[in-house]
Amino acid sequence: MTYTMHDGLEVAKLAATDIEARLCFKPETISVVNVEDDPDYQCRDVDLIWTTQTGEILIEIKGDRWNKTRNLFFETHSNLEKGTPGCFLYTEADWLFYYFVNTRQLYRLPMPKTREWFLITMRRFRERSTTTLGGNSYYTTVGRLVPITTVMLEVAGVKMEQL
Repeated sequence: MTYTMHDGLEVAKLAATDIEARLCFKPETISVVNVEDDPDYQCRDVDLIWTTQTGEILIEIKGDRWNKTRNLFFETHSNLEKGTPGCFLYTEADWLFYYFVNTRQLYRLPMPKTREWFLITMRRFRERSTTTLGGNSYYTTVGRLVPITTVMLEVAGVKMEQL
């Protein structure tokens, strides 16, 4: 599949907007700060800082439109041409919020527990790649298609929420 940079940014923005709004209305919320444009958090692959009555929670958001496959796409290479590892492998977030923008289904995955499980089991999941066009160049993103039911059964603490 081929996407444009604009397509990806549009999905990411919608996902962040919906999730921020949801978190703001939770009773335990003190504040929600979007740090997607902060270089200090970009290198840690963290999108939101959610401050609750029990402390700070770092969140990485993954927005997706392809809910009909019933899979999550765990990125192993964000830019294959440059040898850049996928965000799933290095995010310092406490939670990965995987959000299907079309159905408004949010899967909350505890990190690094989900990553540790994935690294042990990833070979059993199909590898797929997408190409993203940006101006006159492109890059290839590679990852694994992981069935949602498998993650929910095998990783303690994964939760689904309808927004």
